[in-house]
Amino acid sequence: MENKPKIVCIGGPTAVGKTATAIKLAKMFNGEIISCDSIAIYKKLDIGSAKPNMEEQSQAKHYMIDIREPNEEFSMAEYREEAKKIIDDIISRGKLPIVVGGTGLYMKGLLFPMELGNAERDESIRQKYKEIAKQNGGQYLLDYLKQIDPESAEKLHAKDISRIIRAIEIFELTGKTKSSFKTKMESEFDYFLIFLNDDRNELYKRIDKRVDLMLELGLENEVKNLISSYGLTRDNQSMGGIGYKEFFDYFENKISYEEMVDLIKKNSRHYAKRQLTWFKKMPNVREYQYKNLDRIIEDVNSFLQIKLQK
Repeated sequence: MENKPKIVCIGGPTAVGKTATAIKLAKMFNGEIISCDSIAIYKKLDIGSAKPNMEEQSQAKHYMIDIREPNEEFSMAEYREEAKKIIDDIISRGKLPIVVGGTGLYMKGLLFPMELGNAERDESIRQKYKEIAKQNGGQYLLDYLKQIDPESAEKLHAKDISRIIRAIEIFELTGKTKSSFKTKMESEFDYFLIFLNDDRNELYKRIDKRVDLMLELGLENEVKNLISSYGLTRDNQSMGGIGYKEFFDYFENKISYEEMVDLIKKNSRHYAKRQLTWFKKMPNVREYQYKNLDRIIEDVNSFLQIKLQK
């Protein structure tokens, strides 16, 4: 393990306190923070993504935030490639890389790359199935994927257009299903994976408060501006995030404002449950209550085998 680069990772459910914990560790251990969030990568998606604000970013150097336009797509393989370069750079300067975020797929892809991470891409195939999706809808595409790769289709929703297309693309390019590719469970990193958790009721209260605050800060105008400025629809990858996708039915008068707010809160709680399940299954994960910072610092210090600077 000693020859592998050391990194610290922080995962866990939404609103549990990952950003605050990461900043404290960065200050304590001369670290820099790499965001692991599939929505925070997008410019202009500020309120709904709950990305670190300017004051938070001023306390520790942050990466992988605001790196794509709202109308662009972004894959797990791209995340891994870009994050690895940043990790190498941070280590070369004698600092500690701290990877933090709730997108478990990206975290797992970084630590344990899948063989398909290097699978080729074909823009003509993508455009073909994007057009099919526009004409026939996401369910049509998902039904097609069920025929060629039922295992992958089972894990996707009809609104996950980009992921459905990627699974189809992999099959057409390689002749193998996406689900047949295996994850290599030995990491190239010597990693310390922190899973932050909290009492379920307290977590849900914080989620509800966070949603209320987002709306007070102007989330509705943020979504309206994104749609008008970039011509975004519910099929854009950036608009698939919770706190964004729910607005489309509201804008189309299919649900009331109150129903939309309740839906955002409900979807956020369900997402938190999925995050809990995902991170708990990660290899060598260490679970902590988010308030137990002293224990986290002590254990990270032991992992790094360095003395705290007074």
